[in-house]
Amino acid sequence: MKRFRSDTPRASKKEIFGWAMFDFANQAYTLLIITVIFPVLFTTVIVGDTNQDYRLGNLLWSIALAISYFLVVLSGPVFGAIMDYSALKKKFLFYSYTLTIVSTALLYFIEPGLVVLGVTLIVISNFAYAIGENFIASFLPSLGPPGDLGKISGFGWALGYVGGLFAAGFVILYLGEPTAENFDRIRWVGPYAALFFMLAAIPTFVWVKEPGARKELPKGETFMSVGFKRLGETIKMVGQFRDLMVFLISVFFAMAGIYIIISFAFIYGDQVVQWDDSVRVLMFVVVQVTAAIGAFSFGFIQDKIGAKVTYNFTLGLWFLGVLGIWAVTDITNWLNATFDAEFEAQYVFLYIGIIAGLSLGSSQSASRALVGLFTPEQKSAEFFGFWGLSNKIAGVFGIIGIGLLQAEFGLHQSVLFCAFLFLIAIAISLFVNEKRGEHAADHFHEQN
Repeated sequence: MKRFRSDTPRASKKEIFGWAMFDFANQAYTLLIITVIFPVLFTTVIVGDTNQDYRLGNLLWSIALAISYFLVVLSGPVFGAIMDYSALKKKFLFYSYTLTIVSTALLYFIEPGLVVLGVTLIVISNFAYAIGENFIASFLPSLGPPGDLGKISGFGWALGYVGGLFAAGFVILYLGEPTAENFDRIRWVGPYAALFFMLAAIPTFVWVKEPGARKELPKGETFMSVGFKRLGETIKMVGQFRDLMVFLISVFFAMAGIYIIISFAFIYGDQVVQWDDSVRVLMFVVVQVTAAIGAFSFGFIQDKIGAKVTYNFTLGLWFLGVLGIWAVTDITNWLNATFDAEFEAQYVFLYIGIIAGLSLGSSQSASRALVGLFTPEQKSAEFFGFWGLSNKIAGVFGIIGIGLLQAEFGLHQSVLFCAFLFLIAIAISLFVNEKRGEHAADHFHEQN
């Protein structure tokens, strides 16, 4: 029997490029504000509890991110249901984009000691950015048939890492390091990230079409009330989409580990590996390049061998990468003893970064594509809202977990928590039947 969604036409190259440019644009926020620059600035300069190994700063950073992700958990599925009914995906995306830009630009005003204001602005900006991830992902099922979703998702993620290179290049060359001595220059990282995001995302709003058709509101109803009703109806149909639900549980554990790495990798490099400034720059370049290569190449591979197999393989790479991060000193000592060499741990850490980079973009792209395969187009925003819910609950769980563990045991030992999370994610995904989940999406018919 011919599958219904196989008739979905592939969008034009211009529209796919416009959609992918949002990934290109928002990498400025991810990298500069969440991963590379601002977390180091916040923990070591704005909070600056040097005598306690920055444990208070790390904990407050964890709390700020966790609160923002929890807000996405509360709002994501309802917003998704509203967007599917109202056909207002672009408008919701524009609102999140605008809020991200404004709140990120305001980070300029965070000075050493202004901890509460810093936490508040991170909560607002990261909420807006993270909910926008849900919104842009919900366009994916309308961009092509199921057999093309891996390539399209991979292209977007790969272009995102290229955007990261462009965004961070300026900061590295002209704004300098996130240190107290360089504070007057590096504080401009917020306005710069906001400007980059604002300009680079313009093609998204120009070229991407609004999928679906708006439905008339029933008498006495509002979009909010309809959204909650649709959400309730979807919850009643959980059994019909059991493979999606099981997969989202796997995504929860996988993303908990990934959010920890994204949020603490460069903090780990500073505090545990104690790398030089030049090595920090090299690590950034290595991760961006390998992540782009991984996302793009695995996008084609997963359309051939299946998104689930690709997803599990990349999680296996993550597991090995985390073990390498934890044991980097021991690995360095073994290499030096075995080969009579004089390697430094910070450079061995760079090679481990290649594994992490290849895993980073490919695992998230495979996750997004697999949700797209399991999603009827009529409920794309709603189901990607659940994907975002799983992602952001994972963020709350993972980041609070690592925050508490590092406060007790230190960051070095706590990183093993990530390896455990990736193993659980792989085990749960074994219960997902990709063909059955795709069949459920193909044969879904919404009741009017």
